Amino acid sequence: MSAEKAVDLQFVAPHVLQIRMQDRVSKNTFSEGITEGLMEAFAEVERQPDCKVVILTGYDNYFASGGTQEQLMNLSDGRGAFTDRALYSLPLQCPVPVISAMQGHGIGGGFVLGMFADLVVLGRENIYTTNFMRYGFTPGMGATFILPQKLGLALATEMMLSANNYRGEELQQRGIPFPVVPRDKVMAHALELAQTLAEKPRVSLVALKDHLSASLREALPATIAQEVAMHAVTFAQPEVKSKIATLFGA
Repeated sequence: MSAEKAVDLQFVAPHVLQIRMQDRVSKNTFSEGITEGLMEAFAEVERQPDCKVVILTGYDNYFASGGTQEQLMNLSDGRGAFTDRALYSLPLQCPVPVISAMQGHGIGGGFVLGMFADLVVLGRENIYTTNFMRYGFTPGMGATFILPQKLGLALATEMMLSANNYRGEELQQRGIPFPVVPRDKVMAHALELAQTLAEKPRVSLVALKDHLSASLREALPATIAQEVAMHAVTFAQPEVKSKIATLFGA
């Protein structure tokens, strides 16, 4: 993929493919370029028999920023659902291990996307937030499923109910089970980890990932259905549309 595209795919080490989200115009919200680019990139990973590990990362201070204002307004008008394209679960469904190198801010669905990876590296200075309730609607994108799995129920519940911002350093102090390093070291840490995985046979990596993620893949659809049902209720509130219109990007 060319550097001009919103998502760039390239080998950064033997057997290690990097998927880089770089839509500077949208600040890595789930624009059409990001959405199509991610789906194409993960499809290409499956066509690359030499790929053993994927690193998913962003650009500068942004990892991924979640839904666009237009997408959220459409949901508030009852048009479509986040399930129309299952962007959130691409790392989970990928046959080889995926490392989220979250070198920048992870916001809303963008943070959730990173949590669906097999391994995660966070930056100390960055902001991570599940800010759905800031606008008054309940979390989607599988957040209510994957966050308790990866962060623990107590912290995940607090993050989703409060919609507060958390620096990586604060999450580290709260005991999250991921490495948290200076943001300019995130990619190097992820690459070192990827190269360790890439020493293993691809067949074995694929078999082990399939086994470890099987229970997650099986349980996810029921939670997604529940999130969609909550959206039908919570997005319909007039104050939600007002908050999306006035607070988005503030």
